[in-house]
Amino acid sequence: MKLKHIFSAIAGLVLASGLTGCESEKDLNIIEGELPIKTSTLYMVGDATPNGWSIDAPTPLQTSADDALTFVWEGALYTGEMKLCLTTGSWDAPFIRPLVAGTEISKTDISNAKFGMHAGDPDDKWRIADAGKYRLMFDLRHWTMSTTYLGELDAPVIEPIQTDVLYMVGDATPGGWNIDAPTQLNKVSQYIFEYEGALSAGELKACLTTGDWNAPFIRPAFGGCKINQSGVESSEFVFTTNPDDKWQVEVAGMYKLTFDLEHWTLQAAYLGEMPHTDKEPIEADAVYIVGDATPNGWSIDAPTQLTKQSQYVFVYEGELVPGEMKACTATGSWDVPFIRPAFGGCKISLSGAESEEFVFTTNPDDKWQVTEAGQYRLTFDLEHWTISVETL
Repeated sequence: MKLKHIFSAIAGLVLASGLTGCESEKDLNIIEGELPIKTSTLYMVGDATPNGWSIDAPTPLQTSADDALTFVWEGALYTGEMKLCLTTGSWDAPFIRPLVAGTEISKTDISNAKFGMHAGDPDDKWRIADAGKYRLMFDLRHWTMSTTYLGELDAPVIEPIQTDVLYMVGDATPGGWNIDAPTQLNKVSQYIFEYEGALSAGELKACLTTGDWNAPFIRPAFGGCKINQSGVESSEFVFTTNPDDKWQVEVAGMYKLTFDLEHWTLQAAYLGEMPHTDKEPIEADAVYIVGDATPNGWSIDAPTQLTKQSQYVFVYEGELVPGEMKACTATGSWDVPFIRPAFGGCKISLSGAESEEFVFTTNPDDKWQVTEAGQYRLTFDLEHWTISVETL
C-alpha cells in the first residue's frame, strides 16, 4: 500500500510538472511588441536612389558601428520614390515601407518615425520631395527611421560625352519606348547630334546604346522639362541613371532637336504642324481589341476578335468594363501599329464615343478609356478611320 501511495505521488508530480511546462510554453508564445529585424544587409531601391529600380543591384546601406541592427546611408537622393529590402533579386520579398504611403522625405528632418514591413500590396513607398544630400538611419531593433538633410546636390561635372551614336526613346519619338530599336539621331560633328522630324505629344530621353534600360541616359535637368512651340524650357541636360527624368513634348509637330554633348545642352526648334496625309483604307483580314476593358484583357496572343461585316467594317458586340482598350490587325506583337483614338484617354461610355476619329500608328500609345460597364456595339470603319459606339 505504501508503494501505491509513492507511485501516486510521483504521478501527481509528473502531471503538475507537465501542466507547468504547458503554461511556460504558452508564455513563450506571447510576443509583446515588435521583434528586431535580424539581417546583415539592407538595401534601398527606387528612382530616388542612386541605383534606381534595379532589384538585382539596389543601393546598400551600411551597418552602424554602435549597433549591428542600425543601418545608415549618406549620399545623394533624387526626387522620386523609395522603399527598402533585406535581400536582392526579388520583388516578392517583404519590403520596409512607411506607415503612410507617400510619406515625404524632405529638407525637414525626421526623428524616430515608425515604419512597417510587408510583402505585396499596398506597395507603399517614401517620396523624396527635395533632391539633395541626406543621412538616413534605419533602426531595425525598434522599427524606426530618421533623416537628416545635409545640403544641395553637387553640380554635375560636365565632361564631353564621347560617342559615335545617339538615340532617343519615348512615346514622343517615332520608335516609341522600344529600347532595342530607338530613334537614331544624325551625327553632325564630334559632339553635335540632330533630329529633324515629327514628335508626338509625350515623353523622351536619349541614350548612347540600345537594349539596356539600366545604362545612363541623357535627361533634362529637371523632370517634365517642356518642349513646345517656344522651344525647350531649359537647355541644360544631365547624363545619369537616376532620377528617371524625361522631357515632355507638349505639342505634337515637326521639330529640330540639337544635342550638344560637349556642353550638355539641348536646343529645340518647332518647325510647324505635322503634314496632312490622306488616309488610305487599312487593309486587314481581322481586327482585335485588347485591354483591361475587353473580355480577354491585355492578352496580345489571344485578344478579342471582331466580326468582319465587309471589306473595311469590323464589329464587336458584347460586354466592356471600365478600363483601357486599343485595337490591332494582328496578334502576338506589341510592336505593330495599333488602331488608337485621335487623342489619349478618349472616353467610351453608354452615351457613345467622345470622338469618332481614330489613328493607326505605333506611337504615342494612346488608348480609349471605357468609363461605364455595359453591353456595347463597336463598329470600326477601316476605310474612313472612324469608330461608332452604341449600347445594346
